[in-house]
Amino acid sequence: MIDGSLPRLEFWCDLQCPDCRTALDDVRALRAQYGDALPVELRHFPLEKHKHAYAAAEAAEEAFDQGLGWPFVEALLARVEDLDARGQQVLLEVAREVGADVEEIDTALIDGRHMLTVDADQAEGKAIGVTGTPTYVIGGQLLDGGKNQEGLRERIVAVIEAARAS
Repeated sequence: MIDGSLPRLEFWCDLQCPDCRTALDDVRALRAQYGDALPVELRHFPLEKHKHAYAAAEAAEEAFDQGLGWPFVEALLARVEDLDARGQQVLLEVAREVGADVEEIDTALIDGRHMLTVDADQAEGKAIGVTGTPTYVIGGQLLDGGKNQEGLRERIVAVIEAARAS
């Protein structure tokens, strides 16, 4: 860390995961507490059991390219059951709701321009021990929230505060 900056928080997420929707509350609270000083990076870990999660990750990457990544992610996670029931159409509806270029997101889903990013995230996640979502990585520590999210925000704050103190 340089100039007192905080460690980066990686939020490993499956965009069709109800637990990731819950975890988003922790991410929001951490952003509220630390603001822009805490860099938060969405990392994709679509699980096989969620058949639309991979396409959701690709659509999110296109939304990030359009400067609307976090609004897209937040709106999509609010609709995980809808995504499960109705599939890719929901991705385009969410894109429209947040003001993204819907045609460009649809084209990105067809041409696969973000597949390498999603595949690289999945491969890296597996390599560092991510087994489920949500999972956080901060200050070199992997915090698995896939089974239980209780106390994770406090553990993240402890890592941040330890980094601040050093």
